[in-house]
Amino acid sequence: MHPILFSIPTPWGAVPIYSYGVMLGLSLLVAWYFIMYMGSKVERMDKDLMANCFVVTALTAILFARLFYVFTNLDEFPTILSWFNFRSGGLVAYGGFLGGFFGAWGYLKWRKVPLLPWADLVAPTLGSGLALTRIGCYLYGCDYGKPLSASAPAWLAKLGTFPHWNEAAFPHFAFDQQLYGSPAYVHHVNEGLIAASAATSLPVHPTELYSSLAGVVIFASALWVFKHRRFRGEVFFYVAAAYSVWRFFLEFWRDDPERGAALGFSESQWIAIIILPIVAFAWLHFRRRAKARGDITVPPHAQQPIEASA
Repeated sequence: MHPILFSIPTPWGAVPIYSYGVMLGLSLLVAWYFIMYMGSKVERMDKDLMANCFVVTALTAILFARLFYVFTNLDEFPTILSWFNFRSGGLVAYGGFLGGFFGAWGYLKWRKVPLLPWADLVAPTLGSGLALTRIGCYLYGCDYGKPLSASAPAWLAKLGTFPHWNEAAFPHFAFDQQLYGSPAYVHHVNEGLIAASAATSLPVHPTELYSSLAGVVIFASALWVFKHRRFRGEVFFYVAAAYSVWRFFLEFWRDDPERGAALGFSESQWIAIIILPIVAFAWLHFRRRAKARGDITVPPHAQQPIEASA
């Protein structure tokens, strides 16, 4: 685990560079280059329009990801200012996806540009973003899974064992007044599963790495759907459905207590249950509409340039 990759010395003290922040920044950089390249080559979108929409999408995604976490764990945030203390951690992927969607929708509506070409363009980067940011989660130790069974292979148990941090090495990570350590370690101590003197947590499912691998699969399969799509919006609907299905089942392995739950399902599972029928209806609706118009296929480089209205 490397929650802090390195520190930058300054006259006011060392500034820690957090691993999750680095991976989040890298995911945005990958998304930027992918969108700008594919948007100009395939969708033939105006570059200034794409750049501006990307900034709006990214900012609203991060804002909503934070607010989703805050509203799920209000007891951790005594003041409104603490809501925006990103150093304390806490982002929710679904909040980011929904925030990015509504941010892009609002901006493109204002610019009088259709949403679906942009949604198709951005959709694969949700997979690459998941792959990269979940590595950041793993380096930090959050979003961990339930304890592994005794029969789990040794390599998996090693991947899922998180340490009791050294207080001097990681003074920023006190999860309460007495315990310093990875989130899994602190949770297991609080639940009475291990002693506070234990060197590590129990071996748990490394669900961060499961999600990272799922992100790679979603990204690769979304590229295939993009190449063979039959109507605009199909890539976006595919990614929304694929992530929702994955997240629904992943939640049965997750064990971090900050997720929120009701009636036997986690907050993310309820969101998946709501999203899937909406996506199915939208897929059928837009496919039928495209078929009725005679544009059921969307061959590369065949579209008209997409520009903002004056």
